[in-house]
Amino acid sequence: MALVDLLGAKVAGKDGEVDVAAISAENDVVGIYFSAHWCPPCRNFTPVLGEYYTKLRGAGKKFQVVFVSSDRDEGGAGEYYSSMPWLMVPYSDRAKKDELASKYGVSGIPTLVLVNAKTGELITKDGRKVVSDDPEGNFCKA
Repeated sequence: MALVDLLGAKVAGKDGEVDVAAISAENDVVGIYFSAHWCPPCRNFTPVLGEYYTKLRGAGKKFQVVFVSSDRDEGGAGEYYSSMPWLMVPYSDRAKKDELASKYGVSGIPTLVLVNAKTGELITKDGRKVVSDDPEGNFCKA
């Protein structure tokens, strides 16, 4: 399943919509990050993931993250997203959030699912473990 099939044609970026086909072409791995501002473990993990993301991108790794909000309202999701350096499935697309959560069996947050950016195939449902165990991002080609 291609990344566009997983995420849809467009996701939200800091400066407007971003074409998912371009994300697929420009990256090797995409993290699908299920999180919410009301969740204390999420608020603890998000800055860790942010530093990891920035480090890997700075080292030339072709890694992107897409936030999938489990917030209860769009305002909370937007405020939380403002602290993140990556992309987001539009909050208004609750059907996509539900579809992704169901596909990957997300039963709790924070959850980081890693997929192949070219094919959309699952690499791991335990991206949090990858973040802690692979500080150099060797899972992702440079």
